[in-house]
Amino acid sequence: MGQIEVICGPMFAGKTEALIGRLTEASKRGARVQIFKPLLDNRYAEEVIMSHNSNSLPALPVRKAKDILSKINYCDVVGIDEVQFFDDGLINSVNILANQGKRLVLSGLDMDYLGKPFDLVARLMSIAEYVTKLQGICTQCGAAAFFSHRLSKSKRKILLGERKEYEVLCRACFYD
Repeated sequence: MGQIEVICGPMFAGKTEALIGRLTEASKRGARVQIFKPLLDNRYAEEVIMSHNSNSLPALPVRKAKDILSKINYCDVVGIDEVQFFDDGLINSVNILANQGKRLVLSGLDMDYLGKPFDLVARLMSIAEYVTKLQGICTQCGAAAFFSHRLSKSKRKILLGERKEYEVLCRACFYD
């Protein structure tokens, strides 16, 4: 059987960096790796995942989670970045692939800018064999930070952005 790993946390916590590290290590050990990302995430380039440290790996953008199943090639390890942007079909796709013996390494935000859990990520965490919750450094006080705070006034649930749109805060600063 395969396995499911979830890397989660707030923005600027190193989630994609950790994903790239795990996938690179698997590749160095001889595993065949294939990476997917949501078509929606085109911040850096359309066919790569990229960390805030500018580390990157090639990735195939897909519109829906079921597209992963139709586009997967022969591989041992599947990486999926920005899982919070996928539809609920991701649960089924991930389970199918893990049951086929593949190792899945998933990365995404666990909460939105209001501090509310992304339901899909919470569900993925519940079926995962391994969960890594990363933290950032609060931009206001320097404490451990778990909340992505939106700086812009937009009320859209999904707003792709960088440091000019978001900051990471600890609980005290987030609710202050």
